[in-house]
Amino acid sequence: MNPFSYHLAIERQLSPNTVSSYSAEASSLAVFLNGKPAAECTSDDIAAYLQQRSKNLSKRSQAHVLSALRSYFDFLILEGERKDNPCDQLDAPKLGRYLPEVLSVEEVSDIIESVPLQKPGDIRDRAILEVLYGCGLRVSELCSLELSQVYADKSFIRIIGKGDKERLVPIGAPALEAINMWLQVRPEPASADVSDLVFLNLRGGRLSRVSVFNMVKQRAMLAGIHKEISPHTFRHSFATHLVENGADLRVVQEMLGHESILTTEIYTHIDSQTWQKTVLEHHPRR
Repeated sequence: MNPFSYHLAIERQLSPNTVSSYSAEASSLAVFLNGKPAAECTSDDIAAYLQQRSKNLSKRSQAHVLSALRSYFDFLILEGERKDNPCDQLDAPKLGRYLPEVLSVEEVSDIIESVPLQKPGDIRDRAILEVLYGCGLRVSELCSLELSQVYADKSFIRIIGKGDKERLVPIGAPALEAINMWLQVRPEPASADVSDLVFLNLRGGRLSRVSVFNMVKQRAMLAGIHKEISPHTFRHSFATHLVENGADLRVVQEMLGHESILTTEIYTHIDSQTWQKTVLEHHPRR
């Protein structure tokens, strides 16, 4: 592990995904600088790099790149290699309010129930979909979920989320039944380090986030759902449906593992969009 990655992982305790992406961005900048030391990098260099790097990126991704570089130069300042951060002179792109794609309750049911329960892979996929929606998990949390974290008799699971923060999440009967069905056909773990994982690939190895992403898109397509779907869509849909049904926002915040209530409040905006659309469609003066 290089010093920057060590700083992110150990000192700042960021998630493995963030450590990986921030470190990759620092390496990419080094290639762009073509031998010029990072200690001599100017704001003009950063601007030129961002211009090249951001050609096919969304504003949100551009902001992520700038955040990664800002962290990198803050690290160099801590190490005494620089006295300033060249990113401080650059403005992040205006993001606006991000409203994620949301499935209706019927669309969620259509996707889950369209998965047959014949082959081990189908049984696993159905269990994954039930847990993604039923517990509102991030895909990384699902892939790292361990058997010892599932308390079926008490109907909750223990999740280690971002920043190694622990939370308890209720799990309903449909998700528990789907997990139990999967465990009956779950392959023998390929190694000791994955032996306690709930979800494995069909060779008994660790299930990747990319595999789950591709599976979700394929299952949605086969169910005739043509929205832009990802595993996170089930998390958004779970939260939105809770809010629509009157769940307290603080409870939703706790279940999702949001550090700030402001992050959770986005689901009140999605709900507002729903009733606004309904009112306008049925308004007598439309």
